[in-house]
Amino acid sequence: MTSHFGDRLYEAVKAKKTQLIVGLDPVYERLPGQIRVRGGAYNKFDASSEVEEIVDYCVQTLRIIAPMVPVVKINIAFFERYLWEGLEAYYSLIGEANELGLEVIGDVKRGDIGHTARMYADAHLKNSELAGLEAAAPDAITINGFAGDDGVRPFADAANEQGKGIFVWVRASNPSAAEIQDFCDSSGQRMFEKIAEIIGRIAEEEHRIGTRGYSNVGMVVGGTSGEVTTELRRRYDKVWFLVPGYGSQGASAEDCLRFCKADGTGALINSSRSIIYAYEKPKYLEQYGNDWKRCIEQSVIDAKVKLANAMQGQL
Repeated sequence: MTSHFGDRLYEAVKAKKTQLIVGLDPVYERLPGQIRVRGGAYNKFDASSEVEEIVDYCVQTLRIIAPMVPVVKINIAFFERYLWEGLEAYYSLIGEANELGLEVIGDVKRGDIGHTARMYADAHLKNSELAGLEAAAPDAITINGFAGDDGVRPFADAANEQGKGIFVWVRASNPSAAEIQDFCDSSGQRMFEKIAEIIGRIAEEEHRIGTRGYSNVGMVVGGTSGEVTTELRRRYDKVWFLVPGYGSQGASAEDCLRFCKADGTGALINSSRSIIYAYEKPKYLEQYGNDWKRCIEQSVIDAKVKLANAMQGQL
């Protein structure tokens, strides 16, 4: 694999023949019963037991999805709630995903300026050289671009140094995002378009572009954000888009694939809950009963087929 993040994404998407990525957002109460009540030993007041079972579930899920998708996105919020035990689990899962050959996006949404931004960047992108802190950092992270160039550049520069990447939150997938992110200035430019303009300027700096023509600085744009965001694909040709909203949040394959180029690259379509909790869906329960692993496996296959068919229909 090449050392440039944008190149690695290109090769991984091509190798797995899909833009689909899976997000890990584990909520203990929704884990399969076989894991939650294993041996009847679980104590609801014991954080260690709860974290241990979450890690068990996530490791097994990673092993299911790794042969089929190029990337896993791990949401740190679902681990930070367990404080130091959760953070240890988060980093252990990054290591597991690395061993399985997956690119890893840490969904951390950090943001600040100056020295503080650089400390956040080092914390979440840099593989520590300090004794006792040998855990690997993710291949890329999500950040908040609200502070503008000063808030993005420290992360972008750290990504360059580490051979990693960042995805900057440009347009969210939630319904109320439009109240702020679609707000126009006197010239008619929307707020998300202004943020994208700043990110695009940084992303297209020559030293950030890999041999495949993609930058290591990408954008997060929700699949549910509507046609107003479609122009971003044409305008920012060198950018990878991380597209949440597919599945449980209501975005269709067609909604998300508008961020892909004709060769199928340029966008990562994230699905979290609709895959990792597939065993809650009646259609999979009817097929596989309590075999939660088969439910997850089939949901990945089904999502890949839908995206492939939709992509073919756009050509």
